[in-house]
Amino acid sequence: MVRWRSGTVTTLRRQWSGATELEVRLTDGTPMRALAYPHLVGHPEPGDRVLLNAGALLMGLGTGGYALVVALPDRLPADPPQVVDSRDAGHLVKARYTPLQPILLGVDEEASPHREVLATADSLDGMPVVTADLHSALPAVLAGIRADAPDARVAYLLTDGGALPAWFSRTLDGLRDHLVGTVSVGQAFGGDLEAATLHTGLLAARHVLHADVAIVAQGPGNLGTGTRWGFSGVAVGEAVNAVAVLGGRAVGSLRISDADLRPRHRGVSHHSLTAYGRVALAPADLVVPEGLEPALAAQVDAALAGLGDRHRLVRVHTEGLDAALRAAPVTLSTMGRGLDADHAYFVAAAAAGRHAVSLLG
Repeated sequence: MVRWRSGTVTTLRRQWSGATELEVRLTDGTPMRALAYPHLVGHPEPGDRVLLNAGALLMGLGTGGYALVVALPDRLPADPPQVVDSRDAGHLVKARYTPLQPILLGVDEEASPHREVLATADSLDGMPVVTADLHSALPAVLAGIRADAPDARVAYLLTDGGALPAWFSRTLDGLRDHLVGTVSVGQAFGGDLEAATLHTGLLAARHVLHADVAIVAQGPGNLGTGTRWGFSGVAVGEAVNAVAVLGGRAVGSLRISDADLRPRHRGVSHHSLTAYGRVALAPADLVVPEGLEPALAAQVDAALAGLGDRHRLVRVHTEGLDAALRAAPVTLSTMGRGLDADHAYFVAAAAAGRHAVSLLG
């Protein structure tokens, strides 16, 4: 289950908020690229011995770009600062019962400064919430929001279908100054706020971060098996339900593409059709961008024909969205394809952001 390796750090490479990229020389002399989360294992330095989980990298999996540092065994980090009551620093355990489970302060725990607010908060007050399948939609949705409402307060909710540590995402690091905060929910961790559930996270986005609009999407590393139900994006449908229960306005970003080579993801991806068509029990505004290439537009319309009974199909104009996407503060990429290679995908996400701000009144 785990392919263990050990070696010595030779070089520190890129560093971003919460993560450090390393070059490691294994005991047999083989070089290996690795990633460390200093909040979990400490700050590695050249010459440090490291223990690695190298399985995904060695197998060439989509989420396997790095071996992951499990420990600096000869230089362990100090314990967190001592407090009178161990629960004063939080007792929310994430990645539970794994060797690197972090213990964090939940936003609504007794020791949280936000406890009083969240003890009574029970509604999103109609806040628009954009739900998206892939992490790559995040900057595109944000670009669509900023195109029409540059001063809107936008929060991001990191769900646990992909990367659990928020620190893994260089995209999120690059958007840090463009969001009022990130809430990591479920088993995900490393956000500005920690929440046990998406419901609590949504309430925190509204009543603690005072967001006007929220975006819900998993971290990098979507899991898919090619079957109808076997993909982590089914959580998009559950997110629609959570938004409805809390009195928000769900805006569904559709995964649309004419560039993906896999038939199940062309037109409207089967991920979107299953999540919105089968899992979501509450209605959402499903955003269809205008101006798609005619053949793709016909595919999209045909795919969505059966969803109109449950959801509102909203057509949104796309003037100005290309410029907004090109001005994004981070590089746009989905499944290795950039903006020009998969233009429809990013425009569809941006259109969802545009529609969300139209609901602000």
